[in-house]
Amino acid sequence: MGEVHTDIRESFIETLIDVARNDGRIVVLDSDVSTSTKTHAFAQVFPDRFIELGVAEQSMVGTAAGLATIGFTPFVCCYAVFASCRAYDQVRMSVAQTRLNVKIVGTHGGISVGMDGPTHHAIEDISLMRTLPHFRVISPADEAETRAATAHVAEIDGPCYLRLLRVKVPRIFDEAYEFIPGRGVLLSPGSDITLVATGIMLSRAMGAREILENEGYSIRLINIHTIKPIDIDIILEAAATTKGIVTCEDHSICGGLGSAVAEILARRHPTRVSNVGLKDCFAESATCDALFQKYGLNSEAIAAAARELLH
Repeated sequence: MGEVHTDIRESFIETLIDVARNDGRIVVLDSDVSTSTKTHAFAQVFPDRFIELGVAEQSMVGTAAGLATIGFTPFVCCYAVFASCRAYDQVRMSVAQTRLNVKIVGTHGGISVGMDGPTHHAIEDISLMRTLPHFRVISPADEAETRAATAHVAEIDGPCYLRLLRVKVPRIFDEAYEFIPGRGVLLSPGSDITLVATGIMLSRAMGAREILENEGYSIRLINIHTIKPIDIDIILEAAATTKGIVTCEDHSICGGLGSAVAEILARRHPTRVSNVGLKDCFAESATCDALFQKYGLNSEAIAAAARELLH
C-alpha cells in the first residue's frame, strides 16, 4: 500500500471551522481565491463571518487590522506570494507594528505551486515574515501538524503567519502527534549528520535519511515547524553531537530556515552547514516534481549535501 497524501489546505479549514463553532470572534477574509484556499467551506458554514474583498490583498490586510481592533480574530487567506509580497507594507505597518491579533495564512507556498510559475512561487515569504517583529511563523509538514498548528494560531493572541501548500503531502504523523509551538521535533537521533527540515521538505529529508542510513551513516533528523520563534536548543544540541547540519526548505536559501539555523550557529556554536533550497534564483513553470528535481529539492540532493559535509 502506498503513502497516504492529504491536502493540508483542507485540514486547515476543517480545523478552523471546528474552532470557530466555539469562538464567534473568528472571521475569514478572502481575495477572490476561496476555492483555491478552501475557505469557501468556511463561507458555507458561517456566511456572516466570511468577507470577500476581491483581488485586493492590501485592502484585505487593512480591513483585518481594523476588525482586530474591535475584538475579532481575522484570518487573512490568500496565496503566500501575495500575502507576503504584495501586501507586505500593510502587514508591516498595520499588523506587526501594532501587534494586532491578525492571522495571515499563505497557501501555495514555495515552488511546489508548480505550473503557475515564478509570479506565483512564494520563495521569500518565510524570510519576509520572520523579519517582522512580534510575528510568529509556522510551516507545518502534514495533515496532523496543520490541524494542531491551526488550533494553536486561533487560540493565541498576536500576529501569526501560517504557511500552507497547494500540493498534497504524505501523512507523517498520527492523531496522537503533539504540536508544541516553538519546539522542534527530533524524529531520529544520529551521530554523523543532522538533517533539519520544514514543511514539504520533511518527507524529502526522511527519504534522504533512508538513503544515507542504507550507506551506513547515522542520521539525526529534526522537524522545525515553527520558524519563529525557532527552537535554539535543538539546533545547538545537533551541532554539538553531529559533524554538520543540512537544512531543507522549499524556499530561497536566503533568509529562510537555513538562514535562521546559520544565525544561531554563528553566534553560539559554529559548525559546518549546507543549505538545500532554491539557490538565489526564480524557478521556472513546470510540475512540482520536475521543479524539485531540477532545483535539487529532493532526497537525493539532500543526501549528496550530507555526504559533502562528511568528506
